[in-house]
Amino acid sequence: MHIETSPTINSLLKKISTYDQAADLDIIRLTYDFAKQAHEGQFRKSGEPYIIHPLAAAHILADMRIDPVIIMATLLHDVPEDTSVTLDDIAKNFGDEIASLVSGITKLGKLKYRGVERYLENLRKMFVAMAEDIRVMIIKFADRIHNLSTLSSLPPQKAYRIALESLEIYAPIAGRLGMDQMKSMLEDLSFAYVFPKEYQRTIALHKEKIAGKEQYFHEIQDIATKDIESAGIPLISLSGRNKKLYSFYQKLIRKNNEVNKVYDLIAIRAIVPTVADCYATLGVLHKLWKPLSGRFKDYISQPKPNGYQSLHTTVFAKDNQIVEFQIRTEDMEEEASFGVAAHWHYDEHGAKAPKREVQWAKELAEIQKEMLHKLSDLEEIKVNFLQTRIFVFTPAGDVIDLPENASPVDFAYHIHTDIGNKCSGAIVNEKMVRLDTSLKNGDVVEILTDKNRKTPNEDWLKFVKTHSAKTHIRNHQKKTKMAAWLKAVLPKK
Repeated sequence: MHIETSPTINSLLKKISTYDQAADLDIIRLTYDFAKQAHEGQFRKSGEPYIIHPLAAAHILADMRIDPVIIMATLLHDVPEDTSVTLDDIAKNFGDEIASLVSGITKLGKLKYRGVERYLENLRKMFVAMAEDIRVMIIKFADRIHNLSTLSSLPPQKAYRIALESLEIYAPIAGRLGMDQMKSMLEDLSFAYVFPKEYQRTIALHKEKIAGKEQYFHEIQDIATKDIESAGIPLISLSGRNKKLYSFYQKLIRKNNEVNKVYDLIAIRAIVPTVADCYATLGVLHKLWKPLSGRFKDYISQPKPNGYQSLHTTVFAKDNQIVEFQIRTEDMEEEASFGVAAHWHYDEHGAKAPKREVQWAKELAEIQKEMLHKLSDLEEIKVNFLQTRIFVFTPAGDVIDLPENASPVDFAYHIHTDIGNKCSGAIVNEKMVRLDTSLKNGDVVEILTDKNRKTPNEDWLKFVKTHSAKTHIRNHQKKTKMAAWLKAVLPKK
């Protein structure tokens, strides 16, 4: 997926026709003409006619083979806010569904920074709009990606603010919705403006690390292809993928800037028809090259919280060089790249987003009603909803989805309020641990409880991460203080 520098309606229609032969190209052209006329005489800060922006955003979605209904709404997404044309006019011309999507985008409003209170109010609107119809966020991401690609036309301070918001809020939401392509684009476009020095350094390291490796990776791909096909596995494709810049930068931080410990800078991705073929391909690769200990990840049997599925293995390939392979089916590849957007591809008209993402969006919309009144609330929402998630297991094998660095106490409250309140200890991977231990992906957690315990420990507030744990502990604090006060003021019997 790339950003068109000179998008046209003809090239957009051509893209759509390659994946949806039944698309009504005439109505899409009419939508474009309607938007172009509405925006006539308006220009962007770059000096381009305004219509270039919705058209470029529509191209981003066409590259993802998105349902033309969403693309039409994208072409119209700024019309009610920026022109004299109303939502009623859009409904009369293009129907209620498109008008509803445009309305969702209009409710979000333009990014106008008018102090913290207005900013938080805009975020609240966004979370509610997302819960009502996740398609609104798909349009919003395309809109934001194109805006980020033209930030050089804005004053530096404004460009920084938009990039920071994109990096801290929009990219994590895209990640949570499983939309890896959009998440990567939002991150990489923002990276240059938020951390300019680190961006330049990361580019230099990236180039240095992959310089001269192209031929080697082609050889590895040829050897792997030959052996996989010889084993009778119908290989759909096998290709190298460069690690995205911001993702590489984050990994460098985790590895204390030791670039030689980043093994997946270029990963080779094998796409095969079935889950059985995935495991068979893994067997072929492990027979061909020795696997690197501790680097095998089975995200097929244990998907990531956002639904991501794949097998990852790292091997000592030819000349003992370390190479990462990712193995998945076409459906897994589609889900990994597009997430919820995959559910609105042209051949699934009317499909609804999977329950998992809808539930997450609804939880976020509910929580913002209780909090999101000051910047510290936003930080808490980032931790609870927008940070990297981990999945840990109960002894019975149930998967529990928690924020990164969550503690056994967070886990306990996720299971049940009573278990949280009476938590007295924890066993992680069959070993006793402290209650402030940071849980890791894949941990098996068992909570020990004390039936005589009535209230949680106030000190837990120093390390718990989830909104649920904090709320329950604080509620008990308030009850305890109230009971003590009543005891002090009420006459003794």
